[in-house]
Amino acid sequence: MFGVRIYTILFLLLPLSAISEDGSQLWLRYRPVSAEVAKSRTIHVNNKHETALLARQELDTYWKGSSIELKVQKKEAKLKQGYRIDSSGGTIRVIAFQPVGLLYAAYHLLRLQEMTMLGDELRVEEIPSYDVRILNHWDNLDGTIERGYAGRSLWKWAELPHTISPRYAAYARANAAIGINATVLNNVNASPQILDAVYLEKVKALADVFRPYGIRVYLSVNFSSPVVLDGMADADPARKEVQDWWKKKVKQVYALVPDFGGFLVKANSEGQPGPQDYGRTHAQGANMLADALKPYGGLVMWRAFVYNPTSEDRAKQAYLEFVPLDGQFRDNVILQIKNGPIDFQPREPFNPLFGAMQKTPQMLEFQITQEYLGFSNHLAYLAPLFKETLDSDTYGRGVGSTVARVTDGTWHPSGISAIAAVANIGEDSNWTGHHFAQANWYAFGRLAWKHQLSSEQIAQEWLKLTFSNDEQFVRPVTEMMMDSREALVNYMMPLGLHHIFAFDHHYGPEPWGDRKGGRPDWMPWYYHNADSIGVGFDRTATGSNAVAQYRPPLDKRYGDLVSCPENLLLWFHHVPWDYRMRSGQTLWDELCGRYDSGVQQAREFQKVWDRLENKVDPQRFNEVQSKLKIQTKDAVWWKDACLLYFQTFSKMRIPEHIERPVHELEDLKRIKLNMKHHN
Repeated sequence: MFGVRIYTILFLLLPLSAISEDGSQLWLRYRPVSAEVAKSRTIHVNNKHETALLARQELDTYWKGSSIELKVQKKEAKLKQGYRIDSSGGTIRVIAFQPVGLLYAAYHLLRLQEMTMLGDELRVEEIPSYDVRILNHWDNLDGTIERGYAGRSLWKWAELPHTISPRYAAYARANAAIGINATVLNNVNASPQILDAVYLEKVKALADVFRPYGIRVYLSVNFSSPVVLDGMADADPARKEVQDWWKKKVKQVYALVPDFGGFLVKANSEGQPGPQDYGRTHAQGANMLADALKPYGGLVMWRAFVYNPTSEDRAKQAYLEFVPLDGQFRDNVILQIKNGPIDFQPREPFNPLFGAMQKTPQMLEFQITQEYLGFSNHLAYLAPLFKETLDSDTYGRGVGSTVARVTDGTWHPSGISAIAAVANIGEDSNWTGHHFAQANWYAFGRLAWKHQLSSEQIAQEWLKLTFSNDEQFVRPVTEMMMDSREALVNYMMPLGLHHIFAFDHHYGPEPWGDRKGGRPDWMPWYYHNADSIGVGFDRTATGSNAVAQYRPPLDKRYGDLVSCPENLLLWFHHVPWDYRMRSGQTLWDELCGRYDSGVQQAREFQKVWDRLENKVDPQRFNEVQSKLKIQTKDAVWWKDACLLYFQTFSKMRIPEHIERPVHELEDLKRIKLNMKHHN
């Protein structure tokens, strides 16, 4: 009744390697136990909450081990949403403070069982790193998805609330299995219609499906909703009529969805309306909504992704707008800040807002969907990118002020901690368009639960749950996954290059940036600044001085050409073509080498995968193989386009040991892909 998948007798009899799989089961490929096994042990729970009963049902259906006692104990408040597992004495005892903790513990046990990692004794205590672990869906009400690459939206708004797709429960179950406990249903570029009474009934239907899995629903809201929905003269947050409108609307929402989470807001960015339209600050706009939500325990997640046409370096704008507002936000407002200061690039330094605002809770926003990383065509395992940000030291309160500690409640223990990521989920049978893109959804959930986990451990878990426990498969594919993000950086934008993508859809290279009608900060040349002297964006004291937004010693480290990490060199410096890198090569030769290395790595991924054909079911093997072919072709396209273009400035030869370009620059410039980024 909770959407647990019951497999056929045929499935039970066949070995997994013989079954063609479409990826729809994700990391939940459990086999139901036999009636004999089920009779040999008991699963007991001391609580009648629907989530506690769901935990028992999952274990009753799939658990092969000894008897289990599930207990909710109100004296265990320190566990929060977590759990304690103790298997000494033959019976496994699970203790949780909340019913959802029992569900998370059930999935923990099933995960260990699937990975054959259950020992004779098990003693575990897990408390999630973040209170709110949330997916942001950029789904539109017409079924399209902005920056979505796995088909149309899961949410069938035209059919809701009367028709409930079985994928809604499957979605909730997959999220609960990795500890995700919240979801924003709609695009941050929000349609006001989501707050219309008709759509709120549809939202209620989804919330009812998600509730047993411990998942709370949030909505993105348009700041001009009072104007659009009810014809008000304006949406000025200082006006009592506007404040009352929001209070009435919030009351309506909670009447339908009592556990509603709150609002996500994108305001005064990329043309979206906001409080600045009326001469008010972000804090005044956020606080108005926070006041409306406060009586119900609701949260405002106010996005700090703001940039408008200006002569100022785009990388500096969020800091300049929000740091002066530190301490002015209500206690149920949290700033949602992208991991880097530009926009989900394959590599960015951490956003300098982290660590700069001492009095304002901050949450981290990642992008799972691969808008800038080859869409669902490229294998790019993103846990290393996530970890790179989480482990970065901001020095905001001295050494050890990592982004993780700034955001996980260590800095603001009295507030709500949260972490978000833009989902890559669509209606494709494998959910994410690329089988390996599932790993990024999984990795976000696992790191949101426990940010101390390593990228390698998460990759191994995902592979064992999703494909096979065979070490001859797991070992080489883990290595491939761990190398994949760096390979992509190499063949796209090495050494700190960034945002040199094709205009609008961001698929493929376009460093020449000759599209008409775009703002300068939408153009690749704004970011690479290539000329006869060198390449890169000067963000030092002699340039935009973005380095000054970082705390010492980072301002000096990033601002010095010698001490700046080479993987961020061209982010912070305009570097001469003949500058000697640490390898002893010139910048130009190093750049050529990095691009070529990326191509060779992509080709190696093909070889690794092809050698494992007998370890993978035929359908998924062939589908991944096809994607790897596209990725390798794209890598060559990127390498040739960027090197041939930058060579027109450097006037230097491509080193002889580097593979020759197979394209002509003018031919590459004529490529104009007609891609709808929201489909």
